[in-house]
Amino acid sequence: MRATDGTLAGPRSERVPVGCPAAMGEPMGKYLFTGSFTQAGAHGIIAEGGSGRRDAIASLCASAGGRLESYHFAFGSDDFFVIADVPSPEAAAAAALTVSASGAASVRTIVLMTPEEMDVAHKLSPHYRAPGEIGES
Repeated sequence: MRATDGTLAGPRSERVPVGCPAAMGEPMGKYLFTGSFTQAGAHGIIAEGGSGRRDAIASLCASAGGRLESYHFAFGSDDFFVIADVPSPEAAAAAALTVSASGAASVRTIVLMTPEEMDVAHKLSPHYRAPGEIGES
């Protein structure tokens, strides 16, 4: 059933944009989003706590037609690691762009592959000529 906002009707966390693979029961891609908070982002974490940030990212994922799998804070050059199922590269880019545009965090997006997807990849035979090599590509 469709809601008036173009998503499938249901609780907000379960709404999926119509036409997304998740709405059609198709598998979604798995992405790792990692990055660091700016000073403003760090102040936001202090104000809302860790679970509030996780819940906000779960809502972001749902609004892009995806699902948050895990959210982790970290020490070091990266402040957070998010694993999410997302319906398309465009949806992943939109989510990352939205976060980056907020000015509260910088984000890097990494496509994750299953072992079975790597099995398919290793059977492909793309032709490549490295720089400086002589011969056909």
